[in-house]
Amino acid sequence: MPYYQFTVPTGGATLQHKAEVAAAMTKVHSEVTGAPGKYVHCSFVEVPAGSIFVAGEPVTGPRLVGLIRSGRSAEIRGELLHGLADAWCAITGDAKEDVAVFLHEVPGANVLEEGVILPETADDPGAVL
Repeated sequence: MPYYQFTVPTGGATLQHKAEVAAAMTKVHSEVTGAPGKYVHCSFVEVPAGSIFVAGEPVTGPRLVGLIRSGRSAEIRGELLHGLADAWCAITGDAKEDVAVFLHEVPGANVLEEGVILPETADDPGAVL
């Protein structure tokens, strides 16, 4: 279920290491949440320089928007945010202060994967997604 999309300026280190970044995001998500890696989706969007703004000013740091199933505890979400950012920065050399990670929670009822609507309970040990 998790879907991570990176928005990266042309030439950014994230784009040079897509497969490695995707593998790291999968590992972090699986280790933190217990979800099998086969359900972790990653995509990369390259944008021209001057396409990402904060407070109306262009920035060069990449952005990550992640869709995760709702219901995870604040502790799990915090561990996930830091784990994703740390893994990303270790691979790309980006400073953690230059990246931004946004998690959006999605109810299981709003996701169909492998022909099945996902269960609602995210921290349930029996839930596999």
